Amino acid sequence: MFMEITEKQRYDFKREMEKISSYQGKGTELISLYVPAGKMISDVANYLREEQSQSSNIKSSTTRKNVQSAISSILSRLKYYKMLAPEHGLVFFVGTIPKNGDQTTMVQHVIEPPEPVGTFLYRCDSSFYLDPLMSMLEEKDIYGLLVIDRKEATLGFLKGQAIQVVKNMQSLVPSKHRMGGQSSLRFERLIEIAANEYYKSVAETCTTVFLGVKGLNGILVGGPGSTKDFFVKEGYLHYELQKKVIDTFDTGYTDEYGLRELVEKAKDRLKDLDLMKQKALMDRFMSEIRKPDDGLGTYGVREVKQALDMGAVALLLVSEGLKKMERQFTCPNCGNTQTAIQSDEDAVAPACNNCGAQTSLTAETDLVDEMFETADRMGTEIQLISAASEEGKMLLNAFGGLAAVLRFRTGR
Repeated sequence: MFMEITEKQRYDFKREMEKISSYQGKGTELISLYVPAGKMISDVANYLREEQSQSSNIKSSTTRKNVQSAISSILSRLKYYKMLAPEHGLVFFVGTIPKNGDQTTMVQHVIEPPEPVGTFLYRCDSSFYLDPLMSMLEEKDIYGLLVIDRKEATLGFLKGQAIQVVKNMQSLVPSKHRMGGQSSLRFERLIEIAANEYYKSVAETCTTVFLGVKGLNGILVGGPGSTKDFFVKEGYLHYELQKKVIDTFDTGYTDEYGLRELVEKAKDRLKDLDLMKQKALMDRFMSEIRKPDDGLGTYGVREVKQALDMGAVALLLVSEGLKKMERQFTCPNCGNTQTAIQSDEDAVAPACNNCGAQTSLTAETDLVDEMFETADRMGTEIQLISAASEEGKMLLNAFGGLAAVLRFRTGR
């Protein structure tokens, strides 16, 4: 079964990937190491020792030293793990990058990814290899899949681009008969009774497989002919699952290949659903601020942060393009501290608002991380909005990347 990644986990993971992707080495001395789940740690260590031995042949003394230091660092980190790699595996990004002038610094990132690592991979290059992890950042909405006809049915899940087959069911419904007269009518009734029992069995399996799955966005139903439509329209499914049926689609098969056909046929519809979800959230916010008294909508960093701290926010919308830090600056003269919201990279120390002396940076927190923590304490629903969508662009450019629907007015 798929594990659901929370909005905060996805945000933190994306931020870390952005940071790692910004690193650039002078030579081929940045090591990316992917260790799949269940791999023996001792095997990984032996492999690295062999690579360390081979690295002695590197001509550049600087590159040779940096590669060997990176491998030594990974070997020391591996000691923290027992016999086998964790549930989803491990990923190491270690190497030396330029700092200021001729100075360098070693960067080290050890990641237990949100999804399983597929294969063992060791790469030494001028940049870190991130492709397998970047694909994990894509939205992973979960959909139930069912393809059905009178001969068989197959159930599965779609998560992102991954299709998981859960169960294939063969029916015992006779397809043809050659009897005539009353025997023909009796046999037709028996066929319909068998079909009805088969549909009920498929529906019960759907209940077992789909009902209660957290994050299930909808169910897609496919198959050849009219069976799929009859199955849905006649209400065989549990009423909670019936409400989640998105649509039916024509497929030529009802086996594992049929599930793949179903996903292919539904692609445009699923894309529209994702955009519609974001649009619905933004419409909810926009409907509030369009009211003459601004309704229960607010936006902007200061306003949203204040409302969130008060527990007044029911729904918090955050643009994935928002990159802000809350920084604390301290005056060396009078000890006065003050805070400022600044862009990710631009840490400009302001003058002390007490004595006018130049302050220095003493602490910083990712603004979105702070809001996630507050939202969790206050029971606030929080949704990340893609900066690539029209709604995401509007949220970022027109509303400063933060918007909220309130539980009650804050008196602003």
